[in-house]
Amino acid sequence: MPVVLVVDDSPANREMIRLFLASLECDVMLAPDGPSALALIESSPPDLVLLDVRMPGMDGYEVCRRIKAMPRGRLLPVVMITGLSQTTHRVMALEAGADDFMAKPVEGAELIARVRSALRLRELYNTLDGAEHVIFSLATAVEAKDSFTERHTQRVGESARLLGERLGLPEQTLDTLYRGGMIHDIGKIGVADSILHKPGPLNESELPQMQAHVAIGESIVRPLRSTSGLLPIIRHHHERFDGSGYPDGLRAREIPRVARIVSVCDAFDALVNDRPYRNRCSTEQALAVLRAGAGTQWDPETVELLASELPRVQALGAA
Repeated sequence: MPVVLVVDDSPANREMIRLFLASLECDVMLAPDGPSALALIESSPPDLVLLDVRMPGMDGYEVCRRIKAMPRGRLLPVVMITGLSQTTHRVMALEAGADDFMAKPVEGAELIARVRSALRLRELYNTLDGAEHVIFSLATAVEAKDSFTERHTQRVGESARLLGERLGLPEQTLDTLYRGGMIHDIGKIGVADSILHKPGPLNESELPQMQAHVAIGESIVRPLRSTSGLLPIIRHHHERFDGSGYPDGLRAREIPRVARIVSVCDAFDALVNDRPYRNRCSTEQALAVLRAGAGTQWDPETVELLASELPRVQALGAA
C-alpha cells in the first residue's frame, strides 16, 4: 500500500489527519518535526508527504526545500498545510517546491481528494520510463512558465478520469484520460511567452501560432510508442462538435471520445480560474457557458455528465 508521511508538531493535528486517511488504502507514518521527517524519508521514502508549515526550529518551507534536494525526494509529492491564508504564504510554499497547498482547518473530503490525486501522480511517475519522464517534465515546465495555469493539467487529468469512470470506461482508457489530461498542452512549450501571456485577444498572426501547439505536442510525443494512445487527446482537444475547430475540423463523433472528454474538462477548469485575458468565472457562470456551447463547441453528453458530477470535480480542484 502507498505510504503517507504526516509532519506536524501538534499531536492532535497528526491524529486528526490520520483518522481522515483511515478510509483510504494507505499506511500512515507520523513525524513531529522536520529533522525526524527528513530522517524517515532518507531511510524509508513514503509516497506522499503532508507537511505543516508552522513548526518550531525548522519550518515547513525549509523542510520542503530539503526534501526536494534529496535524491529520493525530487519526485516525492509534498502537500503543505497551514493556517496562514495570505497569498504570499501560498507562493512561498510553491517556491519551496511544494506540489500542492491546503489551508487549515483541514476538511476531510478535500484532504482525501487531494491525497488520492497526489498518490495517483506518484504512481504515474513510478511507472514512467526515462523517455516518458522527459515528456512529463516538459509538460510540467509548460505550467511553470505561467502562474495562471498552476496545477491546471493535473486537475484536467483527474476530472477527465472521473468522468471516464462514470461512463464505465475500461481501466486502460481511464489511464489514457489521466495521462492525456496531464500532457494535453505540452505543445505550448513551442509557443512564445508573449502569446501565451497576452492579456488581450490574439491577432491574426498570433492565433495560428497558438493553434500550432496541438501539432507541436503531437510531434513531441509521437516518437514514444508507449504514449501513442495519448496522441488523439493532444491533437484533437480543440476540435469543436460542429466541425469548426482545429486542426482537422472533425465534428461530433468523429472527434475521439477521450478528446471530447478532456476538451470539456479543460474548458471548465480554464473558466473557473484566472487567465491573463480575463478573471475567473463562478461555477454557475462556467456551467452556463458550457451548456450554451453544448452541441456547437462541446459534446452535449460530456457537458451534462460534468454538470452531474460537479461537486466531485470541484473537490479535485479545490484550492
